[in-house]
Amino acid sequence: MFVVDADGLVLGRLASIVANILRGKHKPTYTPHVDCGDNIIIVNCEKVRLTGNKRKDDIFYWHTGYPGGIKGRSKGQILEGRYPERVLIKAVERMVPRGPLGRKQLSNLKVYAGAEHPHQAQQPEVLDIGARNPKNKRIG
Repeated sequence: MFVVDADGLVLGRLASIVANILRGKHKPTYTPHVDCGDNIIIVNCEKVRLTGNKRKDDIFYWHTGYPGGIKGRSKGQILEGRYPERVLIKAVERMVPRGPLGRKQLSNLKVYAGAEHPHQAQQPEVLDIGARNPKNKRIG
């Protein structure tokens, strides 16, 4: 089990690394049709960074089911809203395979907007993604 602090990390790079760990691709025993990945806890996801104009230009669309019922919200609006963790969950969700195995692997991901999480009893290891590559962390 790993814990990741998303403060200042770039969204897409973080989601890519997390998806690989959820799938188990970092292990020598990786098998594509088996759930051999690790559990991941992500904290401070409201402080994740977006490069370029993605904060206002990237829009999540959905349809209400009624005629003319297409709606959309930008990533910036979601990050400033009530559930900022949904941006990160959606990014990781789109990087794991669709189907029963992908849904099982996504259940091993826990995302929290603040710095606190209720998984201290599991003694998770700290995973410093910002130190892996200077491009992973944006300052300012």
